[in-house]
Amino acid sequence: MKLRTFIERPVLSAVISIVIVFMGIIGLTSLPVEQYPDIAPPTVMVNTTYFGASAETLQKSVIARWKKPSTV
Repeated sequence: MKLRTFIERPVLSAVISIVIVFMGIIGLTSLPVEQYPDIAPPTVMVNTTYFGASAETLQKSVIARWKKPSTV
């Protein structure tokens, strides 16, 4: 088909587009979950050393500050 066919018949273009979208949706829903890749969420490792500080102090001063900007 030439480009002129789609220009002259916009309804045909819309129908073909809708059919392609529906075929994609049907294909996506029929794809087994095992076919999806394993995606791990990004992780950040932070090492800090505060001499004489307790675990609670470390959690309040370091971990809480890192956690706020990283959550979306």
